[in-house]
Amino acid sequence: MKEVLKSMGLSEERIMFGYCTAAEGQKFQQEAIKFDKVIRELGPSPLKSKSGTQKEKAKA
Repeated sequence: MKEVLKSMGLSEERIMFGYCTAAEGQKFQQEAIKFDKVIRELGPSPLKSKSGTQKEKAKA
């Protein structure tokens, strides 16, 4: 998946895989917070500015 992202011009940091069981709610929360921080630091998707929004495409 990281290779697909790179081929699209996206940073591979925009995807994260992990595993936790239903009993590991706190672990899930910590991982989600970490991922949110990374995505916020990376900023908006560069694809959004390249190709316009989905609504603009649908109108065309």
